[in-house]
Amino acid sequence: MIPIRVEESGVEPVSLTEMRTYLRLSSDETAEDALIGRLIVAARGAVEAASRRLLRPARFRVVLTDWPPLGLLPLPLSPLVAVTRAALVDESGAVTDIAPGPIRLGPDVWEAPCLLLGPDLPPLGTRTALIEVVAGCGGDGPPVPEPLLQALCLAVADGFENRGDTAGVGAALPPSALGLAAACRRMRL
Repeated sequence: MIPIRVEESGVEPVSLTEMRTYLRLSSDETAEDALIGRLIVAARGAVEAASRRLLRPARFRVVLTDWPPLGLLPLPLSPLVAVTRAALVDESGAVTDIAPGPIRLGPDVWEAPCLLLGPDLPPLGTRTALIEVVAGCGGDGPPVPEPLLQALCLAVADGFENRGDTAGVGAALPPSALGLAAACRRMRL
């Protein structure tokens, strides 16, 4: 089971204005704004991959062919924010919403994100279960941790200053940003 990103919501954790200030660009130096915007998106992705944390809220869909036997569904989405939809999909593709009440967030949405599934869920039989959740910092979720914001800024600054200066493929994150992301990295067994 792999969560499918359905929709991004919210704004980037660092705005273009904040990043321009961080890079010490004057207000009349706007020719590089599009590049900086793309670097923010790329750096967010690299920091998310390195830390295993979502820095921007998004809606994800999970499809199950069987309910988990112990009623526990671990998810690789940290932090989990809310369950927004639960439904059953039959063989013809018809979707029937069910009350998401029996499906709730686990006790630790940051370090051990999971869904707890109650025993009163309908049997699936030949149907599949569709569950939609919101995960990520910002919006209704927790704020982005400062070390991850700093890692993002360092990665953007590195990309801005070193565009094509080195031959070959460079690291996704500079060492200083990688160290900050590693400090907040969600562990898995």
